[in-house]
Amino acid sequence: MDLFEYQGKELYRKYNILTPKSIVINNLEDLQKIDGTNLNYPLVIKAQVQVGGRGKAGGIKLVNNEGEMITASNEILGMDIKGHIVEKLLIEEASEIEDEYYISFTLDRSSKQYLMLLSSKGGMDIEEVAEKNPDDLIKVYISPSKGLDEGVLKQAIVDAKISKNLEVNICKMIFSLYDLFTNGDCDLVEVNPLAVVNEGQIIALDSKITLDMNAAFRHEEFEEFEKDIPIPKTEKMAKEKGLNFIKLDGSVGIIGNGAGLVMSTLDVVAQEGGNAANFLDIGGGAKAETVSSALEVLEDDSNVKSVLINIFGGITRCDLVANGIVDATKGKNLPWQIVVRLDGTNAREGRSILQENPHENIIVAENMKDAARMAVGV
Repeated sequence: MDLFEYQGKELYRKYNILTPKSIVINNLEDLQKIDGTNLNYPLVIKAQVQVGGRGKAGGIKLVNNEGEMITASNEILGMDIKGHIVEKLLIEEASEIEDEYYISFTLDRSSKQYLMLLSSKGGMDIEEVAEKNPDDLIKVYISPSKGLDEGVLKQAIVDAKISKNLEVNICKMIFSLYDLFTNGDCDLVEVNPLAVVNEGQIIALDSKITLDMNAAFRHEEFEEFEKDIPIPKTEKMAKEKGLNFIKLDGSVGIIGNGAGLVMSTLDVVAQEGGNAANFLDIGGGAKAETVSSALEVLEDDSNVKSVLINIFGGITRCDLVANGIVDATKGKNLPWQIVVRLDGTNAREGRSILQENPHENIIVAENMKDAARMAVGV
């Protein structure tokens, strides 16, 4: 789960990671709360959206007095930044920055190790640094069983050409961020920029954190964070129906049983020149009502132009899936064509059920490749 900046900074404070004094507001009336916070001008007004480029879009403004703060807040609240509507603002004290660095921790699955990235080119797009000046991006692989070694970290600081005078403070900051990453059960902790202020003080000016929700049982705050993160209507509907659903940008709706099969279906659709509108896994043992619920979710997505149902029967019985398709579509004027591929347990019976209950917008395909081609060709 990706956190908003203000949520990430709440975690910073829990792990003794220095970050500017701030307040979060939902509306202009909340600006009155600032009087009791002892925030000092100049302040930075920052749109809280889960997308990059907010500064270029006008979602970050520096203000020097109350009048400027009210004006800037009014301009940013409700702003549309790459399809994300600004509903919250983080207002924090501005910092006099002496230098900017980049630091992140994530899991490198191919090496089965943690990966730390460190650069003295903070404040820049890290992909741009990696492309144009790869030597400025220091990579350190960390064994989860051994942890971050102080000697290795000090060498990384030297390799990144960070001043030796900052070694003590920056080591302390990086170890705190590593503690957050590991003990906080994060998939990603990224700070850009990690700033030098006040003659050597290190402070985290930004926050990009992704939580591992499989560890939510260990962290009460995960549930509270989740409540404040808006969920797209279709994803919310799918979650309420107990479906594993992820919205994508294409036009071919995908329904399958099992994450591996669904991912393979996405790939085959792409090979046939199409783009999936979603990832929708109805799981093993899916019955008629599950399939019906999945189709209801896709009906709510206006981007879907066709639907591919790809079922391989194991625990899941294809005849029950076929009954679900018939029940969900009987007497309906479907907004799109459905291509169905059934294989495995009771596949023959399932295909017979669909043939005995024909619908002008339902086609049964012999194999996955043909099914993908038909769905893309609509």
